[in-house]
Amino acid sequence: MIENIFKDIKIDKNNEQFFDLLKTENIRIEKIVSNGQTSPKDFWYDQDENEFVIVLKGEAILEIQKNNEIVELKLNNGDFINIKAHEKHRVKYTSLEEPTVWLVVFH
Repeated sequence: MIENIFKDIKIDKNNEQFFDLLKTENIRIEKIVSNGQTSPKDFWYDQDENEFVIVLKGEAILEIQKNNEIVELKLNNGDFINIKAHEKHRVKYTSLEEPTVWLVVFH
């Protein structure tokens, strides 16, 4: 059955939305919709799996912690990054004016 990545996008300033698009033993593909949400202060993701992230619509700023330095990455429509397992990262900013639609592949 054909689906559309932009289906079920709602503007919710209070909650991010997470949609599992595909989940197997070795891979998980997820759609995330953000509306101004960010990571909590002093919180860092530190995951066991690699994470390929692409911003399909909107904009965001990620912070990556490398060698005790913080690198800011601004992501716009179509920009992507592959975050290695245990590479600490957080979301500093997502657009307030329009939903930010992420496609994330955990591998």
